[in-house]
Amino acid sequence: MAQNKNALIRYKTIDKCLQNHYRTWTLEDLMEACSDALYEYEGKETSVSKRTVQLDIQLMRSEKLGYNAPIVVYDKKFYKYEDDEYTITDIPLTETDINILTETVSMLKQFKDFSLFNDVSDILQRLEDKIYAEKSHTQPVIHLDKNDKLKGLHFLDEIYQAIIKKVVLVITYKSFKSREEQQFIFHPFILKEFNNRWFLIGRKKQSQPITNLALDRIISIDYDFNIPYLEDTFNPEQFYRNVIGVTVNEGLRPQRIEVWIDRINAPYVITKPLHHSQRLIKTNEDGSVIVHVFLIVNYEFERILLGFGNGLEVLRPEPLRNRMRKILNDAVLRYEKENE
Repeated sequence: MAQNKNALIRYKTIDKCLQNHYRTWTLEDLMEACSDALYEYEGKETSVSKRTVQLDIQLMRSEKLGYNAPIVVYDKKFYKYEDDEYTITDIPLTETDINILTETVSMLKQFKDFSLFNDVSDILQRLEDKIYAEKSHTQPVIHLDKNDKLKGLHFLDEIYQAIIKKVVLVITYKSFKSREEQQFIFHPFILKEFNNRWFLIGRKKQSQPITNLALDRIISIDYDFNIPYLEDTFNPEQFYRNVIGVTVNEGLRPQRIEVWIDRINAPYVITKPLHHSQRLIKTNEDGSVIVHVFLIVNYEFERILLGFGNGLEVLRPEPLRNRMRKILNDAVLRYEKENE
């Protein structure tokens, strides 16, 4: 990475020199200018060699970097741009460049209402204008899952600001299990996204466990500036290390879970592990596999297991195996009941 950065500094320096038509530039002049630039930007006193500058000019002339710089030698010793208006900072965008920029802008625009991205909003607008001017009617080649009707997304920025400014929230909330709305004090720590839903993670008070609140269940948000913000040593990487999703059943310990996966689903699970702790135990002759994970069982993990249908079997531990059996048996009974 450092070498690439140094090369970029040299390319820009050579470009700047050759744009200056009020003096002549020998190879030695360009070497000195590049050495000075590296010292200015990187604090390095290393002299740039003649061979290095010659290779830089060769690369700038080629298509490899996309520059195709019209660098010519005259009087057998001086370098210049044959086109007086040329600069590597104003090269046209290729079709590949345009397609990449189009997809990047599309992805970033999904966060247009998030103040975290306010500083780049003007850049995005200029990029869009540039892309449209270069090529219209491009079809997107990346499609992202998103739910425009998901409630609570308008709270994202408000909560984000409260977290970075360490402000205590007064939240009115209605969970799926509650009949009535509840209002409580909440100390926000982080925002977490899982399965296209956003969650606020924090504590109601010091003595209570870490809680996750689904943004789509928040009714309203207010502030209490009189309550000191709870300075917590919460470490999200460590806290979520042994779970999938956002539900952490504190007090439970991670356990080894073995599952059999059929031949059809095995490649998907091998290439996209259920959890970072996944290890392959055995590959069977029929192409099925047995893997184990080491984690705390929660609602999200159970939903993933059930999503495989008859393509997955929990081998151990016995309590989880029995729970999966009961859920699947109840599902079968429901289908049979509907056919009566």
